[in-house]
Amino acid sequence: MLLLWSLNYICGKIALRHFEPVTLACLRFVVASAIVLAIYFASSNRARPQARDLWPFLYLGVFNIILNQGLFTVGLGYTSSGHSAVITSSGPVFILLLAWLLKLEHLTPGKILGLVVCSFGILLLETDAGSVRNSPFLMGDFISLLGAIGFALYVVFGKRIAAQYDSLSMTTFSTVAATVVLLPLTVHQAIHLDWASVGWEGWSAMVYMAAGSSIAAYLIFYWALRHTTASRLGAVCYLQPLIVILLAAAILGERPTGHLLLATPIVLLGVFLAERAPA
Repeated sequence: MLLLWSLNYICGKIALRHFEPVTLACLRFVVASAIVLAIYFASSNRARPQARDLWPFLYLGVFNIILNQGLFTVGLGYTSSGHSAVITSSGPVFILLLAWLLKLEHLTPGKILGLVVCSFGILLLETDAGSVRNSPFLMGDFISLLGAIGFALYVVFGKRIAAQYDSLSMTTFSTVAATVVLLPLTVHQAIHLDWASVGWEGWSAMVYMAAGSSIAAYLIFYWALRHTTASRLGAVCYLQPLIVILLAAAILGERPTGHLLLATPIVLLGVFLAERAPA
């Protein structure tokens, strides 16, 4: 799952050379829905959605597909792969805050320290150009931050229903629900897309984002969500920013700045402290 999601940043940057960010997100979800539906109907052990769970699958699809993956794609168009990965890695902090607001977890001094350290790391990340106001990646990082909050909403609210369905069914129902919600926007973007201008690299990268990141990685994620706590699962991606930075440098030619290299371990340290502090 970690490797699949790390490569997603690289493929996302490649695909964004051919697609507008919103168009890429919409088409990615259509392709993902088509693939996962084919896998679902080919499975002999598929679970059928219960009527009472249709509403949860709808809002989980909005949280995970539209907010998390959609805003990730849009934000990536306005920031670097490294910045996006570091912002995304702060997701467990938002999971902790949301769980605290819902009175599912206690906010201890150790966890508060982790929140403060993580926030300082993100602030440091935005001062590459001297001040936050001058950061060329500020808008993209903010959109990515909203995507991380969407992921936190999904993890916390998805824990209950994940215990009742297998990973394939969870992936199918939430992906299709979000794709249906976005259908009017998808049609609009498709009408205005210059299809002939999209090269094979763009199509290949988009298909990878749909099949590798949106389906394969989430099949693993849903399985894990049934066998561990939400906060522990959210912390699985500690190494992802480092992997993304290395891949982006090798494949995309992105050169990590000093602030990025300094902020990354600080953010990860904050996440670690928040996650490992005694309850």
